[in-house]
Amino acid sequence: MPLTRQRSTRALIAALFVPAMLAGLALPAAAAPAPVAQASASKPDAAFNVWADRFAEDWVRLSPQSATSTQYFSGAEQARLDRELTPLTAAHRQKAVTLAREGLKRLDGFKNAPLDATQKISASVMRWSLDNVIANEPFEDYNFVFSQFSGVQNGLVNFMTNTHPMRNGQDVDSYLARLDQVGTRMDEALVRARGAAAKKLIPPRFILERAQFQVDHFLKPPAAENVFVTSLTERSAELKDLTPQARSAAIARATRIVETKIRPAYARVQAFMADIHPATTDVAGISRLPNGAAAYARALENFTSTKLTADEIHTIGLREVARIEAEMDKHLKSLGLSEGGIETRMKQLDARFQPKGEGDPRPGIIASYNEMVRDAERRSAPLFNLKPRAPVDVRRVPPMTEPSAAAHYSMPAPDGTRPGIFWVPLVGPTFQMIRMRSLSYHEAVPGHHFQLAIQQEMKDLPKFRSQRIFSGGSAHSEGWALYTERLAVEQGWYEGDVPGLLGALGSELFRARRLVADTGLHTKNWTRQQAIDYGMGVQETERYIVWPGQANAYMIGMLRILELRQKAQTELGDKFSLPAFHDLVLGAGSVPLDVLGNLVDNWIAGQKKA
Repeated sequence: MPLTRQRSTRALIAALFVPAMLAGLALPAAAAPAPVAQASASKPDAAFNVWADRFAEDWVRLSPQSATSTQYFSGAEQARLDRELTPLTAAHRQKAVTLAREGLKRLDGFKNAPLDATQKISASVMRWSLDNVIANEPFEDYNFVFSQFSGVQNGLVNFMTNTHPMRNGQDVDSYLARLDQVGTRMDEALVRARGAAAKKLIPPRFILERAQFQVDHFLKPPAAENVFVTSLTERSAELKDLTPQARSAAIARATRIVETKIRPAYARVQAFMADIHPATTDVAGISRLPNGAAAYARALENFTSTKLTADEIHTIGLREVARIEAEMDKHLKSLGLSEGGIETRMKQLDARFQPKGEGDPRPGIIASYNEMVRDAERRSAPLFNLKPRAPVDVRRVPPMTEPSAAAHYSMPAPDGTRPGIFWVPLVGPTFQMIRMRSLSYHEAVPGHHFQLAIQQEMKDLPKFRSQRIFSGGSAHSEGWALYTERLAVEQGWYEGDVPGLLGALGSELFRARRLVADTGLHTKNWTRQQAIDYGMGVQETERYIVWPGQANAYMIGMLRILELRQKAQTELGDKFSLPAFHDLVLGAGSVPLDVLGNLVDNWIAGQKKA
């Protein structure tokens, strides 16, 4: 999308969204909500804080990779965890379930304790998270171990090459210690995948083939050119405390580990994939699997933090699709695009903005994304009191995962050694140019970067909430990011940029269609091609197939935030402050939607008294 923006009337934007659009769309709460505190001056319960902090530490110790990504500890303990990869065994999963049950029992003991407001929210968030761990456990094997989107074969590579710190010679040594475990973790994942296959829990053929391609790609270069080795070579080049001899020795050792341990493990996975391939079919949805309906219902509750059924979500999706398409039709006609369906005309519009000329356009696209993020920072200033201190950068998704990757955000390192990163896949040959701005708002500013970096930096939150050890799940997180896309429209950020406005509406339409497609795939026997033809695209459709339910979190979460904002505006009138509302939604960190509703109710009550 061009960075030069024309001007148009604010009325065009304002007319897009009116409070009436939410009529009939009130979303039920997740369950009877745990009581969230009214504003009070009660003192914190010291015993709760001691227990919660210790329990959270025990929880993090179960996942050394989480400990590394959050830098949760310090000193010798953090250094020890930075040398370990999280086990992928059934026994380790049971440790988590056992600890979750112990945590819930202890939380029951604090039900009548004199907890203050922050503690009550913390208890609610912890309970919701631990309940989900236990409820999800029977369905863990429905998450395909080796998938193109979040399979172990990708996750280990991404963690080692992007998340594992590389600050000094000690980090290099820790990298090698972890590298020595990669083969073992792949074998543990293979045991799990074989167990799932024995229960007929295998991916569709087209999903398996995507994962096969990735494993083949991993095994193609010799060990010395493997991504684990080349990443170490590149990332260690500037380390001042690493002598050339020590660096050469580390690279040589990494090459040996890849050759003798990692490549053989990936080859065993490759052979397993070939073995199960004849048993795969092209039937897409989770309902095809034994007890698939129950697995999908659990996924919906987990990802939306509501009790909405698949049919209810499907209906909401159809309603939202109709509303958004009607608005898009008006604006497309204003640009002279009146023939064909919405998707056809949007492709015609996007074609007008595709890069022209010779040479690789990708560096220029990344530069444009960065400029859009900087512009969003300026535009966001009057709408937020809370702003992140950590910077955010835009980078291209690494080659191994780019073909099947979606744009996403990764949090900054707590110690400041890594910024927040907005990852953009740029496979080509064409690119989604008119949606660049809405994507920047969603993934970076004021979307995920504001939400997650602010939460990480909050000093008033317990560490286990600021670092998202316990959180409210996808509906709050993705709902917020989609809300900020809507906010940009409401605030007139697209004035004079009708193509960009259509890109924003197209992005929202995409999330509404997700409600229809995801439930269609997993409960209504939709084929993969039906979802693609509905406008979801190949990569997105296949993402929903391997991650059932998650795609619903965006629109359901956004609608709930909008509903709560409208409630606050209606009840508070002139006392309503948009920046203060944003502070409330962001300041508590990630919470389930029912807890967010209680927070807003308490805030409204407090503002009325002020």
